[in-house]
Amino acid sequence: MSAGAPLPCAAGEPTERVGPGWVVRFNLAWIGVMVGFFGPLQILLPNKVAGIAPNDKEWVLGLVTSLGAVFSLAMTPVWGAVSDRTTSRFGRRLPWVVVGGVSGALCLLLEGAAQTVLLMVVGWCLVQGTLNAAWAALSAVVPDQVPTGQRGSVAGWLGLAQLLGVLLAVGLATVVSGDAGFVLCAVVLLVALLPFVLGRQDTAVPPGAAPPWSWREFVRGFWISPRRHPDFGWAWLTRFLMNFGNSTVMVYLLYFLRDALDRRHAELDVLIIGAVNAAGVVTAVVVAGRWSDRLGRRKVFVTAAGLVMALASFVLAGLQTWTATLVVAYVLGIGFGTYTSVDFALITQVLPRSTARGKDMGVLNIANALPQVVAPAIGAAVITSLGGYRGLFAVAGGVGLLGAALVRRISSVQ
Repeated sequence: MSAGAPLPCAAGEPTERVGPGWVVRFNLAWIGVMVGFFGPLQILLPNKVAGIAPNDKEWVLGLVTSLGAVFSLAMTPVWGAVSDRTTSRFGRRLPWVVVGGVSGALCLLLEGAAQTVLLMVVGWCLVQGTLNAAWAALSAVVPDQVPTGQRGSVAGWLGLAQLLGVLLAVGLATVVSGDAGFVLCAVVLLVALLPFVLGRQDTAVPPGAAPPWSWREFVRGFWISPRRHPDFGWAWLTRFLMNFGNSTVMVYLLYFLRDALDRRHAELDVLIIGAVNAAGVVTAVVVAGRWSDRLGRRKVFVTAAGLVMALASFVLAGLQTWTATLVVAYVLGIGFGTYTSVDFALITQVLPRSTARGKDMGVLNIANALPQVVAPAIGAAVITSLGGYRGLFAVAGGVGLLGAALVRRISSVQ
């Protein structure tokens, strides 16, 4: 888009297909955001916690990640709602991609410098709260700019980008450890966002569509009645359950390798598992998205993906070896790749209003963040009192199975 060209209106459903350049810039931005979130989450934070509170590392890590997820839960729909009302000449999403990226990078530096549990909690909460401005804005870009019949393919590439972002984050955190790892994650975040920001493709709020500002109406807007919009409610619940199962496993992966499998180089093992998981994602993510576009069907793919992920968790609950972990990582990748691409396309089709996509996507993203709040605490209780890591993986599988079963309740999407 040229610098002086008017921005397209955000009302209604987009009809013009996005090109390869847009897809590349968009997914680079997501890779940067994922590095900002997951570089610390899987390697840097667990190691920092283990150094500061070695005797209570499980509970302290659960505290840090849970409180951070509370900020993520609260701020994602707020940032989305604010972007819905933004009337900047640069568009309504891009300004918040910039704000989230820059402030998130600065907060990563603060988290890297923390030397107490209190400062770690504060730093990680700020990372979650600020970086979610970019997350919320980028999430709304797909229903803003991508036509329904192309969303499976675009979401497939998005799922691959998110996985590559996690893998890159783990790799960076493994190669550059300690406080310097936080600095590197911040730099990669900013560099990856730059092409999308410079591309300046965005949509504008339709004239007269933004209502007069009212705190009361702003707050009331976050409640989306499941009675009036049942498909939105079912999509939220199934997304929560599947992410709960995944979060319960992932947050304790490093400790599982060290404590249950007695792996001496657990950080490197996390990177290897990430690579194997990425291979499974690559096997499924783009193919599933395109296939769902061609068939015009979403639910069958999401249900099958949930069943595969649940089965993989049950296998690891019963067979805890390094070889089984690698096999499960690949199978989980296939399930997660299918789920990520098609479920993202599905949820964009149950949004109540075109003028509130940012807020509504933010409410749906609570289903991503809320499991991070409750899963660490529940996971710690299961590990210490209810069967160790075998019990943890069994609980994860059961919750994922329930989520897969409830997908069929969504009626407006095939």
